[in-house]
Amino acid sequence: MQDNATEVTAAGIARLAGVGRAAVSNWRRRHADFPKPVGGTETSPSFALAEVEAWLRKQGKLAEVPLRERVWQQLVGHPEGPLTALVHAGCALLLIHQRPTVWLDASAGSDARLAAILPGVLEQVLTPVNAEAGVHTASEPRRVHTAHGTPAGTPSTAPAAPAPALRVPTGPQLLPSVPLLRGAAELAAETGARQVFEFLLGRHLDANPRQYTLTPAELAGLMADLAGPARSVLDPACGTGALLRAVEPRPDQELYAQDSAPELAALTALRLALHSRAGVRGAAGDTLRADAFPGLRADAVLCHPPFNERNWGHDELAYDPRWEYGFPARTESELAWVQHALARLADGGAAVLLMPPAAASRRSGRRIRADLLRRGALRAVVALPVGAAPPYNIPLHVWVLRRPERTPASPELLLVDTGRFAGEGRGGPDWPAVREAVLDAWRDFERAGRLAERPGLARSVPVIELLGDDVDLAPARHLPPAVADGAEQLTAVRERLGETLRLTTDLTPPPAAPALGARWPLTTIGELARGSALLMRTGGNGGHARVPVLTDHDVLAGAAPSGTLPESEEEPVLTEPGDVVVPVLGGGSVARVIDDGTAGAALGRNLVLLRPDRAALDPWFLAGFLRGTANNRQASSYASTATRLDVRRLQLPRLPLDEQRRYGARFRALDEFERALRRASRLGEQLVRGMYDGLTDGTVAPD
Repeated sequence: MQDNATEVTAAGIARLAGVGRAAVSNWRRRHADFPKPVGGTETSPSFALAEVEAWLRKQGKLAEVPLRERVWQQLVGHPEGPLTALVHAGCALLLIHQRPTVWLDASAGSDARLAAILPGVLEQVLTPVNAEAGVHTASEPRRVHTAHGTPAGTPSTAPAAPAPALRVPTGPQLLPSVPLLRGAAELAAETGARQVFEFLLGRHLDANPRQYTLTPAELAGLMADLAGPARSVLDPACGTGALLRAVEPRPDQELYAQDSAPELAALTALRLALHSRAGVRGAAGDTLRADAFPGLRADAVLCHPPFNERNWGHDELAYDPRWEYGFPARTESELAWVQHALARLADGGAAVLLMPPAAASRRSGRRIRADLLRRGALRAVVALPVGAAPPYNIPLHVWVLRRPERTPASPELLLVDTGRFAGEGRGGPDWPAVREAVLDAWRDFERAGRLAERPGLARSVPVIELLGDDVDLAPARHLPPAVADGAEQLTAVRERLGETLRLTTDLTPPPAAPALGARWPLTTIGELARGSALLMRTGGNGGHARVPVLTDHDVLAGAAPSGTLPESEEEPVLTEPGDVVVPVLGGGSVARVIDDGTAGAALGRNLVLLRPDRAALDPWFLAGFLRGTANNRQASSYASTATRLDVRRLQLPRLPLDEQRRYGARFRALDEFERALRRASRLGEQLVRGMYDGLTDGTVAPD
């Protein structure tokens, strides 16, 4: 039976049954009829999904099959991998979306019959690109057009031609996918074909965050709005289609997508065809070397190109006609993408590209930047807040360009800096504020051709002022300072600092009273764990992508959970109130008691969690004694470049619970004092920085 081709791990079985992995391990030991492994490894075996479901039903542990979870397990366990499964599922969902009666007829028989019929009926919705696009009427379902040609990488003296974004799969290729297709169709009957594909694609992207460079939906929407309404839109580096999906739909709209990764081109084509009634033309291939749409003149181009690529075609493309503004240096791949976008625009069309900040100031690109300015092609540079898009540690830029119909007499460039809207922790920027500030400045600039100064936020600069030796277009270097930390705000910060310092004074520990040298009987964390007085767990390398992660840096800084882990079959260790978390690297004496605000976070790498039995151990007593310097020193080992703590060797005195609580109360007071000191330090730094800024920008008087 073809269902057996889909395998599921122990973690997947746990999710199907709504239990923990330990329960699955117990079932394997206690029930002789539990399904035998069909793959995987000794430490991580996999099982046939159909056999597992049958066993769970027989045992009454699966009263109702969770359909979404079953479809997801069929996808991740597909013998050809999840990407192939996603494409096959997307093709079937597109057929269901556009021609539901055809699907019903094809799926009425056996699995073999469905696999044999599908290629012929899929041909009706996956039309090759060598057919003319034509004009689509509102009543006619849109078809996905795919660029036709030789697959990229074919040996030839000429550049490799682009390949179709979607090839019609054959019957033998589809046969292992039939259970998945039937499950997806069943789910589509409940929620809709588009929603099923978005669910499967979104969960796959969440499970593999390091494999894809994604464009956040908020940023995609902002870039689409900057480009404005358009009938034809191109994304030459489409990725998973986020930018084209954000485009405002219009009648008779055409969307063009190309990506060097065939699987991404296929997923984008399917996603767009399910998302709108627009005509979709997709291609797989290296855009700069093998452009699938050389004759296109689009109304808009949206692009999130790959950054810092050296092998973009510099040697092969020296005489390419797209380099209208200058031949990009080998280190300026982003300026090659900018000129490709301009070359594919109709006169007056708009291009919006996400760019690394270095592209605005590198000396190797100054001549191209200068020509873009002189001829009025580059219209705006917007600096985004840190954390707006990957890589999250730098403030990326958005460039807005137009293909000029004529060179303006005295062009100006709009510069916007939204750095003030950066968020804290994992929340990301204040997107509504970013959106309002950028679009308001852009629309006013578009209407008038210039923009009066908005201190610290935006202004337009005459191009002649920018044509210096470096042609540096970084907004922060040309914008007047903001008045964000004026005298009133600094007064508020000072008052908060005063309140915190008074609190710190109240929390200062009283004078230490001398005590006789304590000689308690000692035990170790290892002994307590063996005696079940506490549970000891270590942080993992994977978990659920949507669960916040407590990192070792968060523990050291006393901060909220800020990390992420890639989704995997490994069950994350979730914190609970009263847990004690200890970093094992760095040689510091740190232990943190988890409170209600931190509970529920996943335990990150290089951390050990201790969960005390409250009837035997007080958490604050435990955490306090673990912080002793001598205790940490005797439990540490030293490598050439790092210190590692062996938590099992840390020692505790054997004391009655009442005595533990006396010590615990004092340790808790010390923790509150430490937190107040940190808060006072942050407020003090903010006040000092604001005073320096205010004195130097004229918003604060020296007296």
